[in-house]
Amino acid sequence: MQDTIKPLSDIPSKRYFTIGEVSGLCQVKPHVLRYWEQEFPTLSPSKRRGNRRYYQKKDVILIREIRSLLYEQGFTISGAKQKITGENPLHSDVSNHKKSLIRSLINELEQLHQELTNQVVSLPEKY
Repeated sequence: MQDTIKPLSDIPSKRYFTIGEVSGLCQVKPHVLRYWEQEFPTLSPSKRRGNRRYYQKKDVILIREIRSLLYEQGFTISGAKQKITGENPLHSDVSNHKKSLIRSLINELEQLHQELTNQVVSLPEKY
């Protein structure tokens, strides 16, 4: 982490940027950008001849967001991934718990329905 983070320059209006240009625009070394591609599935520059990466403006904006989360806001890689994807681990656990409860209730209701059906069939005809 750096003590003072320099303000980032404006993103030029170009269609594609090389990894060197993005490195300069985002103040992140190229090897870090390649690592982030592995960690953040939403970051996927197009690759052309010789496996050269070409980033679009949306990629540069995403990289700046990742950089901010990691370097300025103190997120871990895992936390930054969750923040970017909108995933909330606590919410996910609650949601999974609710789904599990619903499944078990459905199973119980199906069993009760089957038992009641069996009892109705076995009733004498006068009912």
